[in-house]
Amino acid sequence: MPALITTDLVALDADLGADKASVVRRLAELVAAAGRATDADALHADVLAREAQAATGLPGGIAIPHCRSAAVTEASLAFARLSPRVDFGAPDGPADLAFLIAAPAHGDADHLTLLTALARALVRPEFVAALRSASSAEEIVRLVDEVVSPAPEPAAAPAAAPAGASAAVPAASSAAPAAESPGARKSIVVVSACPTGIAHTYMAADKLVAAGKGAGVDVHVETQGSSGSTPLDPAVIRAADAVIFAVDVGVRDQGRFAGKPLVQSGTKRAINEPDVMVREALAAADDPNARRVPGTAGAAGDAPAPSTGERPRTATEIRRWLLTGVSYMIPFVAAGGLLIALGFLFGGYQIKSGDPASDAGLSYATNWVLNNSFFNLPAASGVEGLNDGFLGYLGAICFTIGAAAFGFLVPALAGYIAFAIADRPGIVPGFVVGAVSGVVGAGFIGGLIGGIIAGLAALWISRWKLPAGVRGLQPVVIIPLLATLISSGIMAVLLGRPLAAALTGLGNWLNGLTGTSALLLGIILGLMMCFDLGGPVNKAAYVFATTGLTADASRGSLVIMATVMAAGMVPPLAMALSTALRPKLYTPAERDNGKAAWLLGASFISEGAIPFAAADPLRVIPSMMLGGATTGAIVAASGVQLRAPHGGIFVLFAMTGILMFVVALIAGTIVGALAVTVAKSIGRNDAEDAPEDAVDLEHAHSPATVPARATAV
Repeated sequence: MPALITTDLVALDADLGADKASVVRRLAELVAAAGRATDADALHADVLAREAQAATGLPGGIAIPHCRSAAVTEASLAFARLSPRVDFGAPDGPADLAFLIAAPAHGDADHLTLLTALARALVRPEFVAALRSASSAEEIVRLVDEVVSPAPEPAAAPAAAPAGASAAVPAASSAAPAAESPGARKSIVVVSACPTGIAHTYMAADKLVAAGKGAGVDVHVETQGSSGSTPLDPAVIRAADAVIFAVDVGVRDQGRFAGKPLVQSGTKRAINEPDVMVREALAAADDPNARRVPGTAGAAGDAPAPSTGERPRTATEIRRWLLTGVSYMIPFVAAGGLLIALGFLFGGYQIKSGDPASDAGLSYATNWVLNNSFFNLPAASGVEGLNDGFLGYLGAICFTIGAAAFGFLVPALAGYIAFAIADRPGIVPGFVVGAVSGVVGAGFIGGLIGGIIAGLAALWISRWKLPAGVRGLQPVVIIPLLATLISSGIMAVLLGRPLAAALTGLGNWLNGLTGTSALLLGIILGLMMCFDLGGPVNKAAYVFATTGLTADASRGSLVIMATVMAAGMVPPLAMALSTALRPKLYTPAERDNGKAAWLLGASFISEGAIPFAAADPLRVIPSMMLGGATTGAIVAASGVQLRAPHGGIFVLFAMTGILMFVVALIAGTIVGALAVTVAKSIGRNDAEDAPEDAVDLEHAHSPATVPARATAV
């Protein structure tokens, strides 16, 4: 096998630029110059595309950018010791050690294997120190070869490597004192998993293995990471005295551990306090009242168990459920929102309006897509604010696709919240209740509530002790059927009508305020637009504005429309500004979401702030309401008028008082950003208590890894 790293791929104490894009470009040029890639620019672009999905900076001044690329002809590892340091998105600051892992697009999983090996090595202070003190490229190559070499490790004692133990992290039983009898030793089984399934997964595992060695404890680890995992031997699980779940997401097939004493935390605590967690596990093993993995001991792995270690009672567990749902929802927000914005840009702000030529009452966008093509472009309509010809048709296509993507937003959110609670059987009831919440008008809030109801219903049914003859149907038929009926029934029968009544009441109340106080009305509309970010309250304000716009188009109606749109643009813009002001308060995935939120906010896509609000509602939503109220008050008091029902900055041409609109938008954005930044700064140590990343989209389609990652961007 050719060497993965050579001296030609090493740069020591080099100034490769002021940002990660420059560093990646220089490393890509090294790979291409060594004859391992055909095009440095293509490799550079592929690495940055992967970097945009989730930052690759790790604690301790390390960065591991990586990708599969058609430009790579041979799996390669390039290394740079940077001077000065460069920010790669790690929570503790910039990196001085950077590895570029480049793998062929259609090759095997070499780059994942390298990531796993590097992650395990990078938790060892002596390895990192050696990299920093190495005096030559040859020494770097030797150090790295020792950790990524394909040569097998020395065989462990039989007791240290049970047949089912994870290949990625060996058990620690070989570290036992020789004088101690095997029967006196304690045994702990560990499951580690993070949203990306790469770095923190293996770092946490190795830290716990090392802590077990120091305590004289057998530690058997199952890493549920992106490079796959080998389930622990059932015999090892049965013999274990306690279980440690070092996870930021759900645990796959948790029912295998049912009844065992449990200690659970995120991966970062396992990395920072492994000795404490091992001591807690040993104490739990001797405590008859200790928390235990729910379920019946010896339950079949196919019978789903909750993805957390106990019933959902704490804010931490609920936050984990929400983050899982949000991580899978983010691509729908980004893709759908940007396509809708392009639809308005190319087709005009009237592209979503009803087309009189459609007997079915379809919008211009839908009707044009169904009845036209590039060879039969839409004829001139004569409608102000509507483009025809090629641009109009292109806008119709973009708008139609974006609207279709947005249609999956709430179902995906609810479906994967339910998945986080009840594993795979929760997906169907979660998706269905999310769709039903849209039908009854419950929106984003309905998706959150419905997803939790669906997950809990699926979890409850999974605990039923059914006869052996029908037990095999439980996860694939009985749970999805009954959980769907329960959760969607509750949404349709109990929650739908109160929400509809609330919407009607809010509309009537707002109509009563018209003309009474422009300032008060602006504040109220601003608060409503930012309360649930596309949910029923937001929609009530928006429907109130658009109804008035289409009914009489009076000056008051035009002011209300401008107020609603300006306030609705604030949340994504404020969150984008906050991530730029204090990036350490946010995870790498949240910082990437913040970059996308600039365009979403400018396009009047309030849902661009949903990922932030779902992950931290108590800090984000009040801050956004404050910013929205500021903007709404200024717009309403200034008498800004808008004739377009949607479009953000792309419909400024349909507005009077553009300057005050922009001033109000900037003011509200600054107020909201400062408020959320201050709120997140109180009582928190930057983003250390947040999961590593929302989701690793590069491997999102791997069947072996989807359950383990249930959580982005």
